[in-house]
Amino acid sequence: MITETRTKNAEGPITQAIERQAPKIPSDFFFWAAGASIAASLALKVAKRQHDALFVGEWAPTFLLLGIFNKLVKVMRTAE
Repeated sequence: MITETRTKNAEGPITQAIERQAPKIPSDFFFWAAGASIAASLALKVAKRQHDALFVGEWAPTFLLLGIFNKLVKVMRTAE
C-alpha cells in the first residue's frame, strides 16, 4: 500500500535527496540543538541582549520540527 502511494505521488529530486540524507543524522542531534538554542537564548536574555535572545530562542521549535521530520523519514524507510 505504501509503495503504491509513493509511486503515484513521487517526490521531486530535491526532496528525494533530502530524504536520503536525513536518516544519517542522529535523532538526538535535533533535541540537543533545541536545548542549546534555549540555553543560548537564556544567556542572551541575562546579558540584556533582548532581540538576540528572542531570535535565538525561536530556533528551538524549528529544530524540534526537523527532528520530527527526521524520525518520520526513518520510520517510512523501514516500513517500505
